[in-house]
Amino acid sequence: MADFGTAIPLDRPFDEAVETVAAALAKEGFGIISRIDLDKAFAEKLGQSFRRYAILGACNPGLAHRAATARPDVGLLLPCDVAVEEASDGALVRLVDAAQMMAMGDLGETPEIAELAEDAGARLGRVAAGLRDT
Repeated sequence: MADFGTAIPLDRPFDEAVETVAAALAKEGFGIISRIDLDKAFAEKLGQSFRRYAILGACNPGLAHRAATARPDVGLLLPCDVAVEEASDGALVRLVDAAQMMAMGDLGETPEIAELAEDAGARLGRVAAGLRDT
């Protein structure tokens, strides 16, 4: 099974972890353009309880614009998802591997997309490194 992301444990409460992740993403030019709280959706739609779990849609507008200009179908993979989930000892953050994501189908064969995936991957890598240092 391919590894399609990075997991980083954070020794802090869930809400603080979400704020920390958003700030780390902002340093690399990403904003949060969507948020899905799975725990709330599961409770509302299924009547099931679930640990706190948020999927943050992180977008770097410049990279997204270039990607959608090069290949409009890339919109099916945007934004970059970052998951923050409550854990017994704090929170767990999962960052998508942009290179793996953009290698779907023949996307990676488009030079502009491959270049953008490398750039996004480097930025998300710095986010991950920064989170590990917090």
